[in-house]
Amino acid sequence: MAVCGISLEASTFSPALTTAAMLAPLRGREVLDAWEFWRPDGALADRARWLGILQARSIAGGAIPADDYVLLKAEILAGLVAAVAEAPLDGVVLDIHGAASVVGLDDMEGDLAVAVRAVVGPDCLISSGMDLHGNVSRTLAETLDLLTTYRTAPHVDWQETKERAARNLVDRLALPPGRRRPAKAWVPVPILLPGEMTSTRQEPATSLYARVPAIQSLEGILDAGIWIGYPWADEPRNGAVVTVVGDDADRAMTEAAALATELWERREDFGFVAPTGSLDEVMEAALASPVTPYFVSDSGDNPTAGGAGDVTWTLAELLASEELAASGRRAIYASIPDAMGALAASEAGVGADVRLTLGARVDARPAPPVEVAGEVVAVVPSDDNLEVVVRTAAVDVIVTRRRRPYHLEQDFTRLGLDPRSADVVVVKIGYLEPELFDMAADWMLALTPGGVDQDLVRLGHRRVRRPMFPLDDVSGVDPLADAALFPGDTAALSPEG
Repeated sequence: MAVCGISLEASTFSPALTTAAMLAPLRGREVLDAWEFWRPDGALADRARWLGILQARSIAGGAIPADDYVLLKAEILAGLVAAVAEAPLDGVVLDIHGAASVVGLDDMEGDLAVAVRAVVGPDCLISSGMDLHGNVSRTLAETLDLLTTYRTAPHVDWQETKERAARNLVDRLALPPGRRRPAKAWVPVPILLPGEMTSTRQEPATSLYARVPAIQSLEGILDAGIWIGYPWADEPRNGAVVTVVGDDADRAMTEAAALATELWERREDFGFVAPTGSLDEVMEAALASPVTPYFVSDSGDNPTAGGAGDVTWTLAELLASEELAASGRRAIYASIPDAMGALAASEAGVGADVRLTLGARVDARPAPPVEVAGEVVAVVPSDDNLEVVVRTAAVDVIVTRRRRPYHLEQDFTRLGLDPRSADVVVVKIGYLEPELFDMAADWMLALTPGGVDQDLVRLGHRRVRRPMFPLDDVSGVDPLADAALFPGDTAALSPEG
Protein backbone atom coordinates (compact mmCIF):
# COMPACT_ATOMS: atom_id res chain seq x y z
CA MET A 1 0.00 0.00 0.00
CA ALA A 2 1.26 3.43 -0.92
CA VAL A 3 1.37 6.64 1.12
CA CYS A 4 1.58 10.02 -0.58
CA GLY A 5 0.11 13.52 -0.57
CA ILE A 6 0.45 17.27 -0.40
CA SER A 7 -0.78 18.91 2.80
CA LEU A 8 -1.25 22.65 3.17
CA GLU A 9 -3.72 25.25 4.40
CA ALA A 10 -3.46 28.21 2.02
CA SER A 11 -5.04 31.66 2.04
CA THR A 12 -5.85 33.10 -1.36
CA PHE A 13 -6.19 36.48 0.35
CA SER A 14 -2.49 36.46 1.21
CA PRO A 15 0.15 37.56 -1.31
CA ALA A 16 2.51 34.90 0.05
CA LEU A 17 3.36 31.80 -1.96
CA THR A 18 4.27 28.35 -0.68
CA THR A 19 6.94 26.82 -2.89
CA ALA A 20 7.80 23.15 -3.34
CA ALA A 21 10.93 23.71 -1.26
CA MET A 22 8.85 25.18 1.57
CA LEU A 23 6.65 22.08 1.47
CA ALA A 24 9.81 20.09 2.35
CA PRO A 25 8.94 16.83 0.57
CA LEU A 26 9.67 13.56 2.34
CA ARG A 27 10.39 10.49 0.23
CA GLY A 28 10.51 6.76 0.71
CA ARG A 29 11.00 5.59 4.28
CA GLU A 30 10.93 9.22 5.51
CA VAL A 31 7.21 9.34 4.64
CA LEU A 32 6.45 6.43 6.95
CA ASP A 33 8.79 7.48 9.73
CA ALA A 34 6.92 10.78 10.03
CA TRP A 35 4.09 8.89 11.78
CA GLU A 36 4.52 6.70 14.82
CA PHE A 37 2.01 4.07 13.72
CA TRP A 38 4.00 3.27 10.53
CA ARG A 39 7.39 3.01 12.22
CA PRO A 40 8.85 -0.51 12.58
CA ASP A 41 7.28 -1.01 16.02
CA GLY A 42 4.12 0.97 15.22
CA ALA A 43 0.56 -0.33 15.54
CA LEU A 44 0.03 -0.64 11.78
CA ALA A 45 3.54 -1.50 10.64
CA ASP A 46 2.75 -5.19 10.20
CA ARG A 47 -0.80 -4.82 8.90
CA ALA A 48 0.40 -4.25 5.33
CA ARG A 49 3.46 -3.66 3.16
CA TRP A 50 3.65 0.12 3.27
CA LEU A 51 5.43 2.09 0.55
CA GLY A 52 6.29 5.75 1.03
CA ILE A 53 6.09 7.72 -2.23
CA LEU A 54 6.22 11.46 -1.48
CA GLN A 55 4.61 13.56 1.23
CA ALA A 56 4.92 17.35 1.12
CA ARG A 57 3.73 19.39 4.10
CA SER A 58 4.12 22.95 5.35
CA ILE A 59 2.84 25.34 7.93
CA ALA A 60 -0.15 27.22 6.54
CA GLY A 61 0.67 29.94 4.05
CA GLY A 62 -0.14 31.25 0.61
CA ALA A 63 -1.04 29.33 -2.52
CA ILE A 64 1.35 26.95 -4.25
CA PRO A 65 2.74 28.22 -7.58
CA ALA A 66 1.30 26.15 -10.44
CA ASP A 67 4.69 24.93 -11.65
CA ASP A 68 5.65 23.76 -8.15
CA TYR A 69 2.43 21.80 -7.82
CA VAL A 70 2.93 20.20 -11.23
CA LEU A 71 6.40 19.01 -10.19
CA LEU A 72 5.22 17.52 -6.88
CA LYS A 73 2.18 15.91 -8.49
CA ALA A 74 4.32 14.45 -11.27
CA GLU A 75 6.72 12.90 -8.76
CA ILE A 76 3.84 11.35 -6.80
CA LEU A 77 2.31 9.90 -9.97
CA ALA A 78 5.67 8.61 -11.22
CA GLY A 79 6.23 6.86 -7.89
CA LEU A 80 2.80 5.27 -8.08
CA VAL A 81 3.37 4.18 -11.69
CA ALA A 82 6.61 2.50 -10.62
CA ALA A 83 4.85 0.78 -7.71
CA VAL A 84 1.99 -0.46 -9.90
CA ALA A 85 4.49 -1.78 -12.45
CA GLU A 86 5.80 -4.16 -9.77
CA ALA A 87 2.38 -5.23 -8.48
CA PRO A 88 -1.15 -3.81 -8.35
CA LEU A 89 -1.75 -1.59 -5.33
CA ASP A 90 -4.54 -2.62 -2.97
CA GLY A 91 -4.69 0.75 -1.22
CA VAL A 92 -3.40 4.30 -1.02
CA VAL A 93 -3.35 6.65 1.95
CA LEU A 94 -3.66 10.12 0.46
CA ASP A 95 -2.32 12.43 3.14
CA ILE A 96 -3.95 15.82 2.52
CA HIS A 97 -5.21 18.75 4.57
CA GLY A 98 -8.16 19.85 2.47
CA ALA A 99 -7.43 23.56 2.16
CA ALA A 100 -4.43 23.68 -0.16
CA SER A 101 -4.67 26.19 -2.98
CA VAL A 102 -2.73 26.28 -6.22
CA VAL A 103 -2.47 29.40 -8.35
CA GLY A 104 -5.00 29.00 -11.16
CA LEU A 105 -6.56 25.79 -9.77
CA ASP A 106 -9.68 25.69 -7.62
CA ASP A 107 -9.50 22.20 -6.07
CA MET A 108 -5.98 20.89 -5.53
CA GLU A 109 -7.05 17.91 -3.43
CA GLY A 110 -9.70 16.88 -5.94
CA ASP A 111 -7.28 17.25 -8.83
CA LEU A 112 -4.62 15.19 -7.06
CA ALA A 113 -7.09 12.48 -6.05
CA VAL A 114 -8.39 12.11 -9.63
CA ALA A 115 -4.82 11.86 -10.95
CA VAL A 116 -3.92 9.22 -8.34
CA ARG A 117 -7.06 7.26 -9.18
CA ALA A 118 -6.13 7.24 -12.87
CA VAL A 119 -2.81 5.56 -12.01
CA VAL A 120 -3.88 3.06 -9.35
CA GLY A 121 -7.11 1.99 -11.04
CA PRO A 122 -10.71 1.51 -9.91
CA ASP A 123 -10.12 -1.47 -7.64
CA CYS A 124 -7.59 0.24 -5.37
CA LEU A 125 -9.06 1.80 -2.21
CA ILE A 126 -8.01 5.37 -1.41
CA SER A 127 -8.30 6.64 2.18
CA SER A 128 -7.62 10.05 3.68
CA GLY A 129 -7.64 11.64 7.13
CA MET A 130 -8.13 15.38 6.83
CA ASP A 131 -8.24 18.60 8.83
CA LEU A 132 -11.75 19.70 9.75
CA HIS A 133 -10.80 23.13 8.41
CA GLY A 134 -10.33 21.55 5.00
CA ASN A 135 -12.87 21.32 2.22
CA VAL A 136 -14.47 18.28 0.61
CA SER A 137 -15.52 19.02 -2.95
CA ARG A 138 -17.90 16.71 -4.77
CA THR A 139 -14.96 15.57 -6.89
CA LEU A 140 -12.91 14.66 -3.84
CA ALA A 141 -15.80 12.91 -2.09
CA GLU A 142 -16.60 10.86 -5.16
CA THR A 143 -12.96 9.90 -5.84
CA LEU A 144 -11.93 8.87 -2.31
CA ASP A 145 -13.27 5.60 -0.94
CA LEU A 146 -12.69 6.31 2.76
CA LEU A 147 -12.48 9.73 4.37
CA THR A 148 -12.36 10.92 7.92
CA THR A 149 -11.45 14.13 9.70
CA TYR A 150 -10.35 15.64 12.99
CA ARG A 151 -13.00 15.90 15.69
CA THR A 152 -11.37 18.56 17.85
CA ALA A 153 -10.29 22.17 17.39
CA PRO A 154 -7.62 22.82 18.59
CA HIS A 155 -6.61 19.59 16.89
CA VAL A 156 -5.48 17.40 19.76
CA ASP A 157 -6.64 14.33 17.79
CA TRP A 158 -4.72 14.98 14.58
CA GLN A 159 -2.39 11.98 14.92
CA GLU A 160 -5.28 9.77 15.98
CA THR A 161 -7.15 10.83 12.83
CA LYS A 162 -4.23 10.04 10.53
CA GLU A 163 -3.96 6.61 12.12
CA ARG A 164 -7.71 6.06 11.80
CA ALA A 165 -7.53 6.76 8.07
CA ALA A 166 -4.81 4.12 7.66
CA ARG A 167 -6.56 1.66 9.98
CA ASN A 168 -9.87 2.03 8.13
CA LEU A 169 -8.03 1.19 4.92
CA VAL A 170 -6.42 -2.02 6.15
CA ASP A 171 -9.64 -3.08 7.87
CA ARG A 172 -11.61 -2.74 4.64
CA LEU A 173 -8.96 -4.56 2.65
CA ALA A 174 -9.33 -7.49 5.04
CA LEU A 175 -12.83 -7.99 3.60
CA PRO A 176 -13.39 -10.10 0.49
CA PRO A 177 -13.16 -8.29 -2.88
CA GLY A 178 -16.55 -6.92 -3.86
CA ARG A 179 -17.42 -5.97 -0.28
CA ARG A 180 -14.67 -3.46 0.46
CA ARG A 181 -15.93 -0.16 -0.89
CA PRO A 182 -18.53 1.50 1.40
CA ALA A 183 -21.21 3.96 0.42
CA LYS A 184 -20.58 7.67 1.05
CA ALA A 185 -23.17 10.29 1.94
CA TRP A 186 -21.93 13.83 1.16
CA VAL A 187 -23.86 16.90 2.27
CA PRO A 188 -22.38 20.36 1.59
CA VAL A 189 -23.80 22.95 3.98
CA PRO A 190 -23.66 26.65 2.93
CA ILE A 191 -21.80 27.85 6.02
CA LEU A 192 -18.41 29.60 5.96
CA LEU A 193 -16.99 30.36 9.40
CA PRO A 194 -13.48 30.76 10.81
CA GLY A 195 -12.06 28.24 13.24
CA GLU A 196 -12.14 30.89 15.94
CA MET A 197 -15.95 30.68 15.85
CA THR A 198 -16.17 26.89 15.61
CA SER A 199 -13.84 25.59 18.31
CA THR A 200 -14.94 22.35 19.90
CA ARG A 201 -14.18 23.95 23.29
CA GLN A 202 -17.56 25.65 23.12
CA GLU A 203 -21.10 25.23 21.90
CA PRO A 204 -22.51 24.47 19.46
CA ALA A 205 -19.40 22.74 18.08
CA THR A 206 -18.93 20.76 21.29
CA SER A 207 -22.22 18.91 20.99
CA LEU A 208 -22.19 18.75 17.19
CA TYR A 209 -18.83 17.02 17.11
CA ALA A 210 -19.86 14.80 20.02
CA ARG A 211 -22.49 13.36 17.68
CA VAL A 212 -19.81 12.07 15.29
CA PRO A 213 -18.53 9.07 17.30
CA ALA A 214 -22.10 8.20 18.21
CA ILE A 215 -23.00 8.00 14.52
CA GLN A 216 -19.85 6.02 13.81
CA SER A 217 -20.91 3.43 16.40
CA LEU A 218 -24.16 2.65 14.59
CA GLU A 219 -24.51 -0.69 12.82
CA GLY A 220 -23.62 -0.36 9.16
CA ILE A 221 -21.62 2.86 9.65
CA LEU A 222 -17.84 3.05 9.38
CA ASP A 223 -17.08 6.75 9.88
CA ALA A 224 -18.58 10.20 10.02
CA GLY A 225 -17.24 13.73 9.95
CA ILE A 226 -17.97 17.44 9.95
CA TRP A 227 -15.68 19.58 7.85
CA ILE A 228 -16.36 23.15 8.90
CA GLY A 229 -14.31 24.33 5.92
CA TYR A 230 -11.66 26.97 5.30
CA PRO A 231 -12.90 30.57 5.05
CA TRP A 232 -9.74 32.32 3.82
CA ALA A 233 -9.74 30.97 0.30
CA ASP A 234 -12.13 32.23 -2.34
CA GLU A 235 -13.00 29.06 -4.22
CA PRO A 236 -16.33 27.43 -5.11
CA ARG A 237 -15.63 24.39 -2.89
CA ASN A 238 -15.09 26.34 0.34
CA GLY A 239 -17.67 25.72 3.02
CA ALA A 240 -18.93 23.14 5.47
CA VAL A 241 -19.53 19.49 4.58
CA VAL A 242 -20.94 16.51 6.48
CA THR A 243 -20.06 12.99 5.38
CA VAL A 244 -21.06 9.58 6.64
CA VAL A 245 -19.42 6.43 5.26
CA GLY A 246 -20.77 2.92 5.70
CA ASP A 247 -22.15 -0.29 4.24
CA ASP A 248 -25.73 0.74 5.00
CA ALA A 249 -26.25 3.41 2.35
CA ASP A 250 -29.71 4.45 3.52
CA ARG A 251 -28.55 4.87 7.10
CA ALA A 252 -25.47 6.79 5.97
CA MET A 253 -27.61 9.25 4.06
CA THR A 254 -30.15 9.57 6.86
CA GLU A 255 -27.50 10.27 9.48
CA ALA A 256 -25.59 12.70 7.27
CA ALA A 257 -28.76 14.64 6.46
CA ALA A 258 -29.76 14.81 10.14
CA LEU A 259 -26.33 16.03 11.25
CA ALA A 260 -26.15 18.56 8.42
CA THR A 261 -29.61 19.84 9.30
CA GLU A 262 -28.62 20.25 12.94
CA LEU A 263 -25.47 22.12 11.89
CA TRP A 264 -27.57 24.41 9.72
CA GLU A 265 -30.21 25.03 12.38
CA ARG A 266 -27.52 26.03 14.90
CA ARG A 267 -25.57 28.32 12.56
CA GLU A 268 -26.59 31.45 14.47
CA ASP A 269 -25.25 29.95 17.71
CA PHE A 270 -21.62 30.06 16.61
CA GLY A 271 -19.60 32.82 18.22
CA PHE A 272 -16.00 33.70 18.78
CA VAL A 273 -14.13 31.49 21.21
CA ALA A 274 -12.98 34.55 23.17
CA PRO A 275 -14.13 38.14 23.67
CA THR A 276 -13.21 40.20 20.62
CA GLY A 277 -12.60 43.82 19.78
CA SER A 278 -10.43 46.21 17.87
CA LEU A 279 -6.78 46.27 18.91
CA ASP A 280 -7.40 49.49 20.85
CA GLU A 281 -10.29 47.91 22.74
CA VAL A 282 -8.36 44.74 23.46
CA MET A 283 -5.25 46.56 24.67
CA GLU A 284 -7.37 48.81 26.87
CA ALA A 285 -8.79 45.70 28.53
CA ALA A 286 -5.36 44.10 28.83
CA LEU A 287 -3.78 47.15 30.49
CA ALA A 288 -6.71 47.47 32.89
CA SER A 289 -6.70 43.80 33.82
CA PRO A 290 -5.87 42.93 37.44
CA VAL A 291 -4.51 39.54 36.33
CA THR A 292 -1.54 38.59 34.21
CA PRO A 293 -0.42 37.25 31.82
CA TYR A 294 -3.06 38.70 29.54
CA PHE A 295 -2.93 37.10 26.11
CA VAL A 296 -3.91 38.97 22.95
CA SER A 297 -4.49 37.18 19.65
CA ASP A 298 -3.21 39.17 16.67
CA SER A 299 -5.59 37.12 14.55
CA GLY A 300 -5.47 38.73 11.11
CA ASP A 301 -1.94 37.55 10.30
CA ASN A 302 -1.97 34.15 12.00
CA PRO A 303 0.70 32.08 10.20
CA THR A 304 -0.92 28.78 11.20
CA ALA A 305 -4.09 29.80 9.38
CA GLY A 306 -2.36 31.03 6.22
CA GLY A 307 -1.25 34.58 7.03
CA ALA A 308 2.03 35.78 5.55
CA GLY A 309 3.24 36.35 9.11
CA ASP A 310 5.05 39.61 8.40
CA VAL A 311 2.15 42.07 8.61
CA THR A 312 3.43 44.92 10.78
CA TRP A 313 0.15 46.65 11.61
CA THR A 314 -0.26 45.42 15.19
CA LEU A 315 3.42 45.74 16.07
CA ALA A 316 3.48 49.32 14.81
CA GLU A 317 0.43 50.13 16.93
CA LEU A 318 2.03 48.63 20.04
CA LEU A 319 5.30 50.50 19.59
CA ALA A 320 3.44 53.77 19.11
CA SER A 321 0.98 53.22 21.97
CA GLU A 322 1.16 56.04 24.51
CA GLU A 323 -1.19 54.06 26.75
CA LEU A 324 1.15 51.08 26.88
CA ALA A 325 4.17 53.31 27.49
CA ALA A 326 2.43 55.17 30.31
CA SER A 327 1.05 52.03 31.98
CA GLY A 328 4.40 50.79 33.19
CA ARG A 329 3.50 47.37 31.80
CA ARG A 330 5.46 45.38 29.27
CA ALA A 331 4.40 43.25 26.33
CA ILE A 332 5.94 40.35 24.46
CA TYR A 333 5.28 40.35 20.73
CA ALA A 334 5.55 37.00 18.91
CA SER A 335 6.60 37.54 16.22
CA ILE A 336 7.79 39.36 13.10
CA PRO A 337 9.74 37.42 10.46
CA ASP A 338 12.44 39.39 8.69
CA ALA A 339 15.59 37.61 7.54
CA MET A 340 17.71 40.73 7.11
CA GLY A 341 16.63 42.13 10.47
CA ALA A 342 17.29 38.87 12.32
CA LEU A 343 20.74 38.55 10.77
CA ALA A 344 21.61 42.17 11.53
CA ALA A 345 20.61 41.79 15.18
CA SER A 346 22.50 38.51 15.43
CA GLU A 347 25.66 40.06 14.04
CA ALA A 348 25.35 43.00 16.43
CA GLY A 349 25.13 40.49 19.28
CA VAL A 350 23.52 40.34 22.71
CA GLY A 351 23.81 43.66 24.51
CA ALA A 352 24.03 45.74 21.35
CA ASP A 353 21.63 48.57 20.58
CA VAL A 354 20.09 48.21 17.14
CA ARG A 355 17.72 50.09 14.90
CA LEU A 356 15.98 47.74 12.47
CA THR A 357 13.42 48.12 9.72
CA LEU A 358 11.25 45.03 9.84
CA GLY A 359 8.38 43.24 8.17
CA ALA A 360 6.02 43.88 5.26
CA ARG A 361 8.38 42.14 2.86
CA VAL A 362 5.58 39.84 1.74
CA ASP A 363 2.32 41.45 2.89
CA ALA A 364 2.59 45.23 2.99
CA ARG A 365 -1.08 45.92 2.32
CA PRO A 366 -2.20 46.75 5.87
CA ALA A 367 0.98 48.62 6.87
CA PRO A 368 4.54 49.36 5.66
CA PRO A 369 7.74 48.09 7.32
CA VAL A 370 8.12 49.18 10.95
CA GLU A 371 11.18 50.61 12.68
CA VAL A 372 12.20 48.81 15.86
CA ALA A 373 14.91 50.30 18.06
CA GLY A 374 16.17 48.60 21.19
CA GLU A 375 18.66 46.25 22.82
CA VAL A 376 19.35 42.75 21.57
CA VAL A 377 18.71 40.51 24.58
CA ALA A 378 18.71 37.07 22.95
CA VAL A 379 20.10 35.39 19.84
CA VAL A 380 19.06 31.77 19.32
CA PRO A 381 20.09 30.04 16.08
CA SER A 382 18.66 26.69 15.03
CA ASP A 383 18.99 24.35 12.07
CA ASP A 384 16.18 25.98 10.15
CA ASN A 385 15.75 29.40 11.75
CA LEU A 386 17.28 32.27 13.66
CA GLU A 387 15.39 34.01 16.47
CA VAL A 388 16.37 37.21 18.25
CA VAL A 389 14.69 39.33 20.88
CA VAL A 390 14.91 43.11 20.65
CA ARG A 391 13.89 44.87 23.87
CA THR A 392 12.26 48.25 23.32
CA ALA A 393 10.92 50.60 25.98
CA ALA A 394 7.71 48.60 26.45
CA VAL A 395 7.80 45.64 24.06
CA ASP A 396 10.06 42.61 23.72
CA VAL A 397 9.92 41.97 19.98
CA ILE A 398 10.73 38.48 18.70
CA VAL A 399 12.29 38.68 15.24
CA THR A 400 12.81 35.54 13.18
CA ARG A 401 14.60 34.68 9.96
CA ARG A 402 11.64 32.53 8.94
CA ARG A 403 8.05 32.82 10.07
CA ARG A 404 7.05 30.37 12.73
CA PRO A 405 4.25 29.93 15.28
CA TYR A 406 4.61 30.43 19.03
CA HIS A 407 2.34 27.82 20.59
CA LEU A 408 4.39 26.40 23.45
CA GLU A 409 5.82 27.82 26.67
CA GLN A 410 9.27 26.64 25.63
CA ASP A 411 9.00 28.70 22.46
CA PHE A 412 9.38 31.70 24.76
CA THR A 413 11.55 30.38 27.58
CA ARG A 414 14.36 29.23 25.27
CA LEU A 415 14.60 32.89 24.20
CA GLY A 416 14.96 33.99 27.82
CA LEU A 417 11.37 35.21 28.01
CA ASP A 418 8.95 34.16 30.74
CA PRO A 419 5.40 34.42 29.41
CA ARG A 420 3.93 33.48 32.79
CA SER A 421 5.36 36.61 34.41
CA ALA A 422 4.67 38.90 31.46
CA ASP A 423 2.00 41.56 31.65
CA VAL A 424 0.75 41.19 28.07
CA VAL A 425 1.63 38.52 25.50
CA VAL A 426 0.63 39.31 21.92
CA VAL A 427 0.72 36.24 19.67
CA LYS A 428 -0.02 35.89 15.97
CA ILE A 429 -2.69 33.26 16.43
CA GLY A 430 -6.44 32.80 16.39
CA TYR A 431 -7.75 30.60 19.19
CA LEU A 432 -5.05 29.85 21.74
CA GLU A 433 -3.32 26.50 21.44
CA PRO A 434 -3.63 24.32 24.58
CA GLU A 435 -0.46 25.40 26.44
CA LEU A 436 -1.13 29.08 25.88
CA PHE A 437 -4.79 28.66 26.78
CA ASP A 438 -3.85 27.04 30.08
CA MET A 439 -1.25 29.71 30.78
CA ALA A 440 -3.44 32.74 30.09
CA ALA A 441 -4.97 34.46 33.10
CA ASP A 442 -7.22 36.24 30.63
CA TRP A 443 -7.50 36.52 26.87
CA MET A 444 -9.03 38.52 24.04
CA LEU A 445 -8.97 38.12 20.29
CA ALA A 446 -8.09 41.29 18.39
CA LEU A 447 -9.79 41.70 15.02
CA THR A 448 -6.70 42.82 13.16
CA PRO A 449 -6.08 43.03 9.38
CA GLY A 450 -4.20 40.49 7.29
CA GLY A 451 -4.63 37.57 4.93
CA VAL A 452 -6.72 35.62 7.46
CA ASP A 453 -8.86 38.50 8.67
CA GLN A 454 -11.64 37.28 10.95
CA ASP A 455 -13.96 39.84 9.33
CA LEU A 456 -14.92 37.78 6.29
CA VAL A 457 -17.09 40.51 4.84
CA ARG A 458 -14.08 42.84 4.93
CA LEU A 459 -12.10 40.28 2.92
CA GLY A 460 -14.64 40.27 0.10
CA HIS A 461 -15.31 36.75 -1.19
CA ARG A 462 -16.43 36.68 -4.82
CA ARG A 463 -16.18 33.07 -5.94
CA VAL A 464 -17.58 30.92 -3.11
CA ARG A 465 -20.99 29.46 -3.83
CA ARG A 466 -23.82 31.79 -2.89
CA PRO A 467 -25.91 32.34 -0.90
CA MET A 468 -23.55 31.57 1.97
CA PHE A 469 -23.95 32.14 5.69
CA PRO A 470 -22.95 34.60 7.16
CA LEU A 471 -22.16 36.53 3.97
CA ASP A 472 -25.72 36.54 2.62
CA ASP A 473 -29.38 36.37 3.48
CA VAL A 474 -29.94 32.61 3.67
CA SER A 475 -33.63 32.61 4.56
CA GLY A 476 -35.35 29.93 2.54
CA VAL A 477 -32.13 28.07 1.71
CA ASP A 478 -32.40 24.26 1.71
CA PRO A 479 -29.19 22.99 3.34
CA LEU A 480 -29.70 19.54 1.82
CA ALA A 481 -30.24 20.71 -1.75
CA ASP A 482 -26.88 19.49 -3.05
CA ALA A 483 -26.59 16.29 -1.00
CA ALA A 484 -25.34 13.23 -2.83
CA LEU A 485 -24.97 9.53 -2.13
CA PHE A 486 -22.12 7.64 -3.76
CA PRO A 487 -22.91 3.92 -3.62
CA GLY A 488 -20.34 1.35 -2.60
CA ASP A 489 -19.90 -2.23 -3.72
CA THR A 490 -23.20 -3.87 -4.62
CA ALA A 491 -22.52 -6.81 -2.34
CA ALA A 492 -21.79 -4.53 0.59
CA LEU A 493 -25.19 -2.91 0.17
CA SER A 494 -27.19 -6.10 -0.17
CA PRO A 495 -29.31 -7.39 2.72
CA GLU A 496 -26.88 -10.31 3.08
CA GLY A 497 -23.84 -7.99 3.15
